[in-house]
Amino acid sequence: MRTWFGAVVLLGIAAGIAAGIGTFTFTYARGYSYLLNDPAACANCHVMQAHFDAWTRSSHHAVATCNDCHLPEGVVGAYATKTANGWAHGVAFTTGEFHWPLEAKARSQRVAESKCRTCHQQIVHQIDRVAADERPMRCARCHMAVGHPTR
Repeated sequence: MRTWFGAVVLLGIAAGIAAGIGTFTFTYARGYSYLLNDPAACANCHVMQAHFDAWTRSSHHAVATCNDCHLPEGVVGAYATKTANGWAHGVAFTTGEFHWPLEAKARSQRVAESKCRTCHQQIVHQIDRVAADERPMRCARCHMAVGHPTR
């Protein structure tokens, strides 16, 4: 009986410590801001500041937020992506193990491509007809810096 009680107490203490560290980290890193649609949240991490600044000067600034281009449709897909990316980014930036300059992973590229094609459906449809003998062209092939230009 004493062993069981001691295990429960230790488990409670460990859970309390984990919850405390998690709450501190979530608050310190402004984790709550990632649940919103404010593009400034993307600049919480200093390595994203240049991308955020470039987006504020881009043609898409007036019509699209980061979430509009970088998250899939639907609440479940969007928050699943935010969770997966948030975890991966947190680990990468905490450990310093991230590729520089930043590069979108294949899944992120597919999501952005899909969002481009959704918003620019009429234009893309015409381009795809011209390139019908080849694989569909990727929007980023010609418009790599549209969302956050470097100049």
